[in-house]
Amino acid sequence: MTLPVGSVVELGSRVRQYDRGRVLVGGAPPRLLRLSAPAVALLAGRRIRIGGPASLRLATRLVALGMAHPVVAALPPADLAQLTVVVPAHGRPDALERLLAGVAGRVEVIVVDDASPDPDPVARVAHRHGARLIRHPGNRGPAAARNTGLRQVRTPFVAFIDSDITVEPDTLPMLLRHFHDPELAVVAPRVLGLHGPGTRERGNWIVRYEGARSSLDLQAHPALVHPRSRVSWVPSACLVARVDALGPGFTESMRVGEDVDLVWRLAAEGHRVRYEPSVAVRHDHRSGLADWLGRKAYYGTGAHTLSARHGPAVAPAVLTPWAAAVGVAALAQRRWSLPAAAVVLTAVTRRNLRKVPAGSAGRHRIAVSLTGLGVAATAEQAAALLLRHWWPLSLAGCVVSSRARRAVALAAVADGLLEYRLRSPDLDPVRFALARRLDDLAYGSGLWAGAVRGRSIRCLLPEIRRSGAGAGAGAGARARSAAGAAGAAGAAGASAAAAARAGAGTRGDRPFPRPAP
Repeated sequence: MTLPVGSVVELGSRVRQYDRGRVLVGGAPPRLLRLSAPAVALLAGRRIRIGGPASLRLATRLVALGMAHPVVAALPPADLAQLTVVVPAHGRPDALERLLAGVAGRVEVIVVDDASPDPDPVARVAHRHGARLIRHPGNRGPAAARNTGLRQVRTPFVAFIDSDITVEPDTLPMLLRHFHDPELAVVAPRVLGLHGPGTRERGNWIVRYEGARSSLDLQAHPALVHPRSRVSWVPSACLVARVDALGPGFTESMRVGEDVDLVWRLAAEGHRVRYEPSVAVRHDHRSGLADWLGRKAYYGTGAHTLSARHGPAVAPAVLTPWAAAVGVAALAQRRWSLPAAAVVLTAVTRRNLRKVPAGSAGRHRIAVSLTGLGVAATAEQAAALLLRHWWPLSLAGCVVSSRARRAVALAAVADGLLEYRLRSPDLDPVRFALARRLDDLAYGSGLWAGAVRGRSIRCLLPEIRRSGAGAGAGAGARARSAAGAAGAAGAAGASAAAAARAGAGTRGDRPFPRPAP
């Protein structure tokens, strides 16, 4: 990676500093990193400004480990003439008009009409804004439409933007700045609602729920994107890519989950993918109940295909053995549950203590903190299994077991309250909680339907990893679902591991067994 002189990288908001900044905990997958005294001095105020070889080495390593992220506003401007926009379209000329009004005339635009029922309005909008129009004689799906446009691109970079997206004038120029990193293949912005907070129209209760908990909104924290990261995919609703890195493009046989598939394939090839939430676009969310539930279920069906292509990366939860043991003890609700969990957690804390470098101040506090983070993450994953991925099993259990009813009720109440506090939706708590449960039921229904049709339960099975590195780091990766079942986690990828070995003013890093939420 080459960061320009004068650029800035910043520690991720979820990276914790201990021992007066000498110990960092976080990253993708999460790990513990010990910094040397010169490195601590360079990391002033959680930021590093690139000014020489030492700062460049440290910044490069932290970025490769997912602990720090480039500050896009501090990167040099990029030439917008190097970018072509590809828009897959199927009807919806009004939405296309809104999009092209924001991008046409500034960059070359290719609109691919994927056999719209009435193609003339789409053609008129495209011609009015000077966009090149390509028509499919039959409907082949959004992946094929993007690939058709990609084959016509002659610039080094391409932006795929769905027709129901709107962009601001600085959206594409800011995203393009990230490609000063020659290893970067894709960068994607945050996807907010067209209606809701920050807009003139609030919309109905579904729109307001989506404004806070949309499947496309990956929230406000920048991230390195791969199956082991907290942000393990980015939606194809809007993304900018390096053409040479895309190869054949999207998998055209996939009508859902094709964006997850692309990101994971690029990550497996050693490319970098980045999520940049400081840049945002707006999406026209569905507002009808039946349409909304149908879309959630449709997203869920993609997990089976992804599991066939990517194996355990699609696990709905990823746990270490100790986390699974604590979860089982808690769900059992027996007299032995609390003592058994206490024994396991004591052993885990002792093991975490051995991973904290000798001489670090507050070693015991760090070890206890790591264990607490693991417990919280395990509880979150267990709640997601009960309420979303395995809800048919939970329902059956509630019919025959009071313990199951208590577990499901506690999970539902805790999840609703925590999500409401975290998201601060423009919606009262009751309707938000109702929408949250409907979201889970619809997605879980699609997940099970896909598994039944595919005659495989692989996408429903959690992964138990003996290796602590990254266990649970990306659990909950989505086939287009904000907390969906296409979860992914695993050990550190090749590029991160190579960076860990390279060294940049640090004293070694140590992965720790923390299932990250």
